[in-house]
Amino acid sequence: MAMRQKSNVVNVRLPEQLVKWLDSLVEQGIYASRSEAVRDFCRKYVERWRNE
Repeated sequence: MAMRQKSNVVNVRLPEQLVKWLDSLVEQGIYASRSEAVRDFCRKYVERWRNE
């Protein structure tokens, strides 16, 4: 069984349009929450950056 990594809370300020876009992704069922979407975007960005 995989162990969960410890999570830390990070507060960020985002432009209103970006928050609306995140909310749209949640409403469409693409992500369960804003937090899940932001985590996924960050993870994908880091993976892409590491592979350059």
